Amino acid sequence: MADTRYPGNCCRYGASSSELFVAMNSVIRHVHTNMIARLRDEGAPAPGRVREVPPGPLPRRPPCPLPKLDSTMTTLPMPADETEARALQDALRPRVVLDEPGPPAGTGRVTGVDVAYDDERDVVVAAAVVLDEATLDVVAEATAVGRVTFPYIPGLLAFREIPTVLAALESLPTDPGLVVCDGYGLAHPRRFGLASHLGVLTGLPVIGVAKNPFTFSYEQPGPRRGDWSPLLDGEEEVGRALRTQDGIKPVFVSVGHRTGLDNACGHTLLLARDFRQPETTRRADALCRQVLREATA
Repeated sequence: MADTRYPGNCCRYGASSSELFVAMNSVIRHVHTNMIARLRDEGAPAPGRVREVPPGPLPRRPPCPLPKLDSTMTTLPMPADETEARALQDALRPRVVLDEPGPPAGTGRVTGVDVAYDDERDVVVAAAVVLDEATLDVVAEATAVGRVTFPYIPGLLAFREIPTVLAALESLPTDPGLVVCDGYGLAHPRRFGLASHLGVLTGLPVIGVAKNPFTFSYEQPGPRRGDWSPLLDGEEEVGRALRTQDGIKPVFVSVGHRTGLDNACGHTLLLARDFRQPETTRRADALCRQVLREATA
């Protein structure tokens, strides 16, 4: 029997890449469209319109045309303003699945996603890099270039990043497995950061590994690799400060969707074999920066 707690049932690890991404494209539009319509019926502000990307050159840089965007980036309904964005987060949050352990650390594939911006031209590039977790070898990679369609507002960063991140994921030739975001999941004021939002839309297991603690408090973990301390909002644990290298600043791990916190930390340590940041994030960051330079040259 299908598990109705999340829409992306066919997006479980084990589905073929073609099944995964065909379903993903349909599910993503369905979830955002239905939730915005429901908010409207319940008296929330008018829903956001579809953000069509105009053809032609980028602003102030005629030699740099924006590549044609795929269907997710041009048809994903987005909130019209901050109030509607917060309402959409609140409406989607109950779909987060927290009672699955997730794929075991050290096996299968993991995918890092990250974005880079050119704020002058309103350009955003997303990269998705798939690694074999046992060897950290690159299995596949994909990028997407788009326009920024939502302003920078703390706590709502997902709405700036999700369209291009989804486009990059959809371009992968293989199942991404566990997805690692350079950001937050439950460690978010409304318990619905980028890692949770992305997980709910795709049905994929997702974790967040951030460089700073956002608005939350923590005690310094011990000095050795693998030491950790709880990341707290008052008395509630929303993630962990995890030391990935001896004597180096910790990273901040939180659950996004369909993965437990112990397992999320296990994956993070395996992926941060040689550096503070997971190799997934390092590879995705380097790739999206490279493509941004080329796109705006």
